[in-house]
Amino acid sequence: MFTGIVEEMGTIRSIRKGTHSAVLEIQAKVVLEDIHVGDSIAVNGVCLTATSFTPSTFTADVMHETLNRSSLAALHPGSRVNLERAMAANGRFGGHIVSGHVDGLGTVLSTQKDDNAIWYTIGASPEVLRYVVEKGSITIDGISLTVAKVDDQSFAISAIPHTVAVTVLQDRKPGDKVNLETDIIGKYVEKLLQPKEIPKQTSGITRDFLTKYGF
Repeated sequence: MFTGIVEEMGTIRSIRKGTHSAVLEIQAKVVLEDIHVGDSIAVNGVCLTATSFTPSTFTADVMHETLNRSSLAALHPGSRVNLERAMAANGRFGGHIVSGHVDGLGTVLSTQKDDNAIWYTIGASPEVLRYVVEKGSITIDGISLTVAKVDDQSFAISAIPHTVAVTVLQDRKPGDKVNLETDIIGKYVEKLLQPKEIPKQTSGITRDFLTKYGF
């Protein structure tokens, strides 16, 4: 589990592409301080597993499904990425519950300066927007943000200068694709409110059965 509080920006050192997969080598510093093979690290909001590491880099495999559903397929050597280690049990919960499982891709429609903040308007599919609520939480490229506006085609967030400065939001421009993860609590609530009907079991005792045996 993650919180959406980005720890650092890493840089893609190399990408080894397979037929339908890839291996990312990512240059980093903070997330390497206590890294172990098998650790979960969110890369632009996508939960990946560290498969090896050096004093300055770590590698992670990206499978076919992940490439299809996220913006990781568009990365190239030199791309900057948001990095966050899985939340420690004794850590502060500064953002919201983030699983690292991308719900879909969004498209940056516009950016607008507003005094000391920057507005980002993100277009998204109806399947994603159904879980986006005003003043609720949304994860964009692994960043926990608060939804300021939402309609049936897009939503908007207002980011403070610090958030923009320490994340890849500073690189995002109209037309760019971003990874979106909605608040997981809303999805669970919806599931629980729409339970599947349990088929009624029949006993096998019918009028014909009773007549046959003298009842």
